[in-house]
Amino acid sequence: MSPPTLSQWLLAELNQTAPGSALPRYRSVYEALRKAIMSGRLSAGSRLPSTRLLAHELALSRNTALAAFDQLLAEGYVSATLGSGTYVNDLSINSGSSSFRKSEPTRDKPPPGGFFYAGSSASRTSRPPAAAAVRQAPLSRRGQRILDAGAVAEQAIQPFVPGMDDFSVFPLKLWQRLQNKYWRDGRAQLLDYDTAGGYPPLRAAIADYLNVSRSVNVTADQVLITAGTQQSLTLCAQMLANAGHLAWIENPGYWGARKAFEACDLQLRPVAVDREGIHPDAADLATQPRLIYVTPSHQYPTGVVMSLSRRRLLLEYAAARRTWILEDDYDSEFRYSGRPLSSLQGLDTHDRVIYLGTFSKILYPGIKVGYMIVPDALVAPFRTALHDLQRPGQVMLQAALADFIGQGHFATHVRKVRQVYSERRELLVRHLQPLLRKRAAITAEASGMHLVIELPDRIDDVQLARHAAAQGLVVRPLSGYYIGQPDRKGLMVGYAYMPTERIAFFGKLLGTVIKNGAA
Repeated sequence: MSPPTLSQWLLAELNQTAPGSALPRYRSVYEALRKAIMSGRLSAGSRLPSTRLLAHELALSRNTALAAFDQLLAEGYVSATLGSGTYVNDLSINSGSSSFRKSEPTRDKPPPGGFFYAGSSASRTSRPPAAAAVRQAPLSRRGQRILDAGAVAEQAIQPFVPGMDDFSVFPLKLWQRLQNKYWRDGRAQLLDYDTAGGYPPLRAAIADYLNVSRSVNVTADQVLITAGTQQSLTLCAQMLANAGHLAWIENPGYWGARKAFEACDLQLRPVAVDREGIHPDAADLATQPRLIYVTPSHQYPTGVVMSLSRRRLLLEYAAARRTWILEDDYDSEFRYSGRPLSSLQGLDTHDRVIYLGTFSKILYPGIKVGYMIVPDALVAPFRTALHDLQRPGQVMLQAALADFIGQGHFATHVRKVRQVYSERRELLVRHLQPLLRKRAAITAEASGMHLVIELPDRIDDVQLARHAAAQGLVVRPLSGYYIGQPDRKGLMVGYAYMPTERIAFFGKLLGTVIKNGAA
C-alpha cells in the first residue's frame, strides 16, 4: 500500500481539530507541519510543496498557507531559497559543530516510507517511537525524595478536607474596592519588583498586629513579605543551612516543611510529639541541628499546644547550640477558648527564633502572601536573597492588604471567621461524639481549622480514610504524617470549609463510617 501524500495526511490532521476551535486556520496548518517535521515524517532536506499547490489541495486560501510557512521559517524548522523552494532543516543535535559530531554516537537512520508528492526530494522518514521505548524523564535524587514524601498533600474541596479555609466568608466586594483604588491611582512604582522586603506600610501593619495579638517582639524592619510559608521555609533553608546539615522536624509533622528541607538537601531528623508538643529525647539532644521546625501554638497535625517547659527547653537548647528555630504560627488566629497564646519568638532572648506567618488561612488560599520576622542580624542578607532569588512583586496587592489591616477590616474579619469556625467545630463534635463513644476520641484543642479523632492502634486509619472517601468525605489518616513507624492512629477532620447547615448530616455520616470501621 502506497504511503499517503503530505496533503492527505495534513487533511486528516486538520479534520481532527476540535469543532469550534479558536485556533486560527494558519496555526492549525503550522502545527500539523511542525508535528510532521518533529516526528520525522518530513525528514531533513525534504522539499515542501509550494504554498499555491498546498492551498489548492487543502482547499485553503493561499494567505493561510503563506502564514503557516512564515511561522515555520521564523522558528527555524524550514529554510527557503528564492526560485528553489522551501526545505526542512536538519534539527538533530548532530547538525552542530564537527567536533561535537565526532564525539556523538551514530544515530539509527530513518527507515523507508513516509510521504510522496510532486517535487519531493526525500521519500523516507522515521517511525513514531514504540510505546515501550518511551521513558519518563529521570529525576534527581532530590526530586524523587520530594515526590515520595508527603502523600497527603493533595487538596480536594469536599466535606471535612483539612487545611482548607472557607474563603466564601471573605468580604470580596470590600477587597475589590481597596484594590481598585490603587489601580485607579496608577502609581508606576506599585507595578515594579519589590526591593525593600515588602511594601513598607504592610510591613508596619503586620508588626503592629503581631506586637499586640501574638506578643512578638518586632519592628517593621524585621518583617519580610514572602509568597507564603513554603517560600519562607525554603529561604531559611537556603540561607542558614548547607547541604547535609541536620534539621529537626516534628513527627508527625507538616509535609510541606519536609519537602522544603529535602529540596535543599538537608538531612531530616524526625522528633517525637507528645501531649506537650515536640519531645526530644537524649539521642535527639546529642545531635547538632542547624534548623528546628515547630508549630508550637497548634501542632500540625495533632493540634496539641507546646507547654511552657518545652518552650523554655527548646529556646535554651537553641541558644547553646547556635541553632535556628523556625516557628510556624500558621493558624493562631483561630483559638476558641481562653486567651491567645504568646509566641515562642516573644520568649526568645537570644535572637534564635524566626517567626513565620501567612494570610492564606485567614483570608483566602490564593492570596499567597506570607511573612517572616527575622532577627536584626538577618534582615539585610535575607532581604537581598529574597530579591535576588525570588524577584518578589504583587506590590499592588500588598498595598490593598495594608489598607485592609490598617482600616480595621482584618480584625473584623478575624472575629467573624473565628465565630463561624467555632460554631462549626462545636456542632461537629456534638454530632460525632454519640457515635464514637469508646471507639475513638476527639483529642485536638479547641482551636485551628481541624480536629483529630484518635483511633485504637488496631484500626487501619488509611483504610478507614478510604471508607470515608467512598462516602464523599475527605479525611486524612494521621499515620500518613509520620516519618517511619507511626505511634498513633487517627483521622484529621477539617471543619472550616464545611457549611454550617451541612455539619449535622455529614458529621453523622462520618461518625457512622468510624463506628462501623472501629467496631
